[in-house]
Amino acid sequence: MGSVDENAMSTDSISGAFVHEHEAMNTTFSIRLLGMDGASARSLAQLCIEKIDQLEGQLSRYMEGSDVSRINALSRGETLYISEATHQCLLLAMEAARQTQGLFDITLGKRIEHLKQGNESPIPELHGRLKVHPDVPAVSCEEAGREIDLGGIGKGFALDQLRQLLIDWECQAALLCAGASSMLAYGSATWPVELGGKRGKRIELQAMSLSASGKGIQGSHLLHPWGEEAMPAEPCDRVWVMAECAATAEVWSTALMLLEPAEFAEALCAVSGVHQVYAQREGQITCVM
Repeated sequence: MGSVDENAMSTDSISGAFVHEHEAMNTTFSIRLLGMDGASARSLAQLCIEKIDQLEGQLSRYMEGSDVSRINALSRGETLYISEATHQCLLLAMEAARQTQGLFDITLGKRIEHLKQGNESPIPELHGRLKVHPDVPAVSCEEAGREIDLGGIGKGFALDQLRQLLIDWECQAALLCAGASSMLAYGSATWPVELGGKRGKRIELQAMSLSASGKGIQGSHLLHPWGEEAMPAEPCDRVWVMAECAATAEVWSTALMLLEPAEFAEALCAVSGVHQVYAQREGQITCVM
């Protein structure tokens, strides 16, 4: 688990698109809207910004009073009622943990923070248990110790939430981006995307999401949930996943970074909604499946 390579992909804006940017979730969200007059586009962009900020206030582990920060402060035997959005995101993350056979794990917050800080002390031991209630928006702490970090799903989840605003406003086409690591293309337009920057591989994105994970400029940063340390060397330099939902794309781009490309097909054999996977090794980008 960990952050993604912020130079993983780029896109050129289509002529005539209304473009607005907003800083949130430790990245820059960009909103590109097509087929709308200026006033409508500005109003829709503002609603998107408000939704992003609302979600950050619920999902960020670093914002005081957020759902996640309050979950992480629970003591044994305590139950916390949370927002519907946070509950939905947690349920998606739990299903992702099941589908990835534990490669995707949002409860490694202490270890992730330990890695980000470059702490040379022993990595924190894993203990504790949190229960997400399936039918009620609530989380119970059965044993203290686990901390949630939604860094591997939160941005994709936010993009999926914005899709409904596009539908409600009858937007013709749009491209929503969370930094250079997660994109959601909506509607009829086709958007050219460069994997790995301007010298990488160009693909076309239409009515689909795309997410990337990679080593980044600081080298190895992914935390293997089965090990005691960060991955010493990922099998790939970068992985891109194209899927129907942005959250799915983000989850699997993270999880597949911990596998060999030859293992991708088997890992995804029972997963619906994933359409293509690209991997980069030694500068070469190939379509793995």
